[in-house]
Amino acid sequence: GNAMRAPGEAPGMMALEVAMDEMAEKLKMDPVTFRVVNDTTVDPEKPGRKFSQRRYVQCLRQGAERFGWDKREAKPGQVREGQWLVGMGMASAFRNNMNLKSAARVRLESDGKVTVETDMTDIGTGSYTIIAQTAAEMLGLPVERINVRLGDSDYPVSAGSGGQWGANSATAGVYAACVKLREQIAQKAGLDAAKAEFLDGAVRVDARSVPLTEVAKGGVIVAEDTMEYGDLEKKMQQSTFGAHFVEVAVDVATAEVRVRRMLSVCAAGRILNPKSARSQVIGAMTMGVGGALMEHLAVDKRHGFFVNHDLASYEVPVHADIPHQEVIFIDELDATTSPMKAKGIGELGLCGVGAAVANAIYNATGVRVRDYPVTLDKMLQKMPSLA
Repeated sequence: GNAMRAPGEAPGMMALEVAMDEMAEKLKMDPVTFRVVNDTTVDPEKPGRKFSQRRYVQCLRQGAERFGWDKREAKPGQVREGQWLVGMGMASAFRNNMNLKSAARVRLESDGKVTVETDMTDIGTGSYTIIAQTAAEMLGLPVERINVRLGDSDYPVSAGSGGQWGANSATAGVYAACVKLREQIAQKAGLDAAKAEFLDGAVRVDARSVPLTEVAKGGVIVAEDTMEYGDLEKKMQQSTFGAHFVEVAVDVATAEVRVRRMLSVCAAGRILNPKSARSQVIGAMTMGVGGALMEHLAVDKRHGFFVNHDLASYEVPVHADIPHQEVIFIDELDATTSPMKAKGIGELGLCGVGAAVANAIYNATGVRVRDYPVTLDKMLQKMPSLA
């Protein structure tokens, strides 16, 4: 599997998690139970390296309970509603967490506002918001008093966007710069930096409180720092985990597929912003539906020509294709990942979705398709009788 909307885990798990479903069936085991009893606590490739945190089984169990998995018929093709055959499928979600070196510059302006500068990008993923949140929390200010500047090569070098490493890495760099700025502010205020608290726009130690506007009267205070991780990756396996559950209906005559319900349960450390994180996951789930049912790149191998090279002929899901989507974040903090105790989330919501859709189609119809996308032409000859 190579990178397609996410690194290799995304297309790779489209095959692996269907194989898991097939194995569970041959063993006459429930697919969720099969995964639970085969769980591991160490990295299979490097058994001496433990996971920093692994709440995979909790994702499986909580997802199964929330989705109503106990109502699933184990034998395929048993549930019919009029012209529709209905089935449920599930798959695991997995994506490694990576911490990358990231720097930021933080400046306390003379009016008491704070400016954050880092060359991190915001490609619609909410970087501006979570960086502002980080600085606000560190300096005891409302988010409205934080000005975030991104995407300029004159700013300190960040981790960048992609690979679901951006949020945790970039905010950790901002955290480091804010720690240094806090020290400078406390010293200028004549307070012990080790004991200083930043609350309500002021720095205080015990009964003495100094507004940040007063500290900044003498001129702008600037701090810059970088968050680095040394050999952390060699000592600890850091990963994100989850479980996807899908219900589909398949037209008994035409094999047309309709996705009815989707649920993703994610364990990804501290969720920095629940709203933007949920948006990332439901966007990823939508991509997963596209990969399972629609997306196919047609290549003319004689001439090396990409036939469907535009959005008029390369099919992706639209609003009408996507049902109700539910996202659950497991409540966890991973103190080994960074000072933010967070991990990545963007691609976890995609890895495994395609397999969950394919497994649901099999449960509905008894037709197993191993060649994505699962289109009706691949199913029609194998569909159960109309009787």
